[in-house]
Amino acid sequence: MSVRIERFGGECCEEELVRLSKVISEHRIGVLAGMGGGKTIDTAKIAADRAGIPVIVVPTIASTDAPCSGCAVRYSKDGVFDSVLYQRSNPQAVLVDLEIIASAPARFLVAGMGDALSTWFEARSCHRTGSMNECGGLGTVAALGIAKLCYDTLLADGVEAKKANEAGVVTPAFDRVVEANTLLSGLGFECGGIASAHSIHNGLTALAETHPFYHGEKVAFGVLAGRHLTGDPGEEVDRVYTFCEEVGLPTTLSDIGLGEAGPERLAMAAEKACAPGQAICHEGGTMTPKRVLDAMLKADAMGRERRHGKAPVR
Repeated sequence: MSVRIERFGGECCEEELVRLSKVISEHRIGVLAGMGGGKTIDTAKIAADRAGIPVIVVPTIASTDAPCSGCAVRYSKDGVFDSVLYQRSNPQAVLVDLEIIASAPARFLVAGMGDALSTWFEARSCHRTGSMNECGGLGTVAALGIAKLCYDTLLADGVEAKKANEAGVVTPAFDRVVEANTLLSGLGFECGGIASAHSIHNGLTALAETHPFYHGEKVAFGVLAGRHLTGDPGEEVDRVYTFCEEVGLPTTLSDIGLGEAGPERLAMAAEKACAPGQAICHEGGTMTPKRVLDAMLKADAMGRERRHGKAPVR
């Protein structure tokens, strides 16, 4: 048996998928292993599904919940969100080496916490509105419980896990957060459903200034905007902002490269977040670009006011 190593092209886009499909066909690949971060993993999942072969996932960072899920996000070659693609099955195996993940920069783990932070809020919204999950059915009580456990684990262990990662060591808190970022979030979003946080992330990808920032960092800002969009209780909003501040997730537009973006430019992201087929429709009420833009501006204003020690405005 021979093993062929193919370097990932850098973006989960149709051009890269076509290239890999040719490699798989020409070399009669029987099993595909995706090793790396979220876009590498998603590319491997789609390519394997198209070829009708098994895929094994080996994440080297804990920056997203891509490893366990049966869906993947495709982008343009320039990094703009294109669509979500659904595979016929989840990966056949997911192999996680905590020592490898602990040796990666802590920013990856923190970005994964941003992605995982959305799991509870989006699953809760889908449960409240009776919206479909990512498997095409309705979320179960078990899915909602997993999503809540994911959130509780982040709040309890997120800060200590980041410290462990910065020191390059594996601790119980680090272990639990890696599990939350990958398994709990993966099961939670797929079985519970997604809503405004990921739609806002998708909209933000339309703005080139956000491309240097990781998926989970943009999702985290989408979580904060979502809290203003849905009018959550003040104490819950404060709790989410505090968590983001403690672990170093974005709380302002400038944190994701949009400090100089005016309302007209931000409106482009809001429009894309509300495009047909976006999961923001899983929130209660009618979602419009104007409402999303207002929520993004309110999230930014609160983040800036908290950072400068002023009383937050809701």
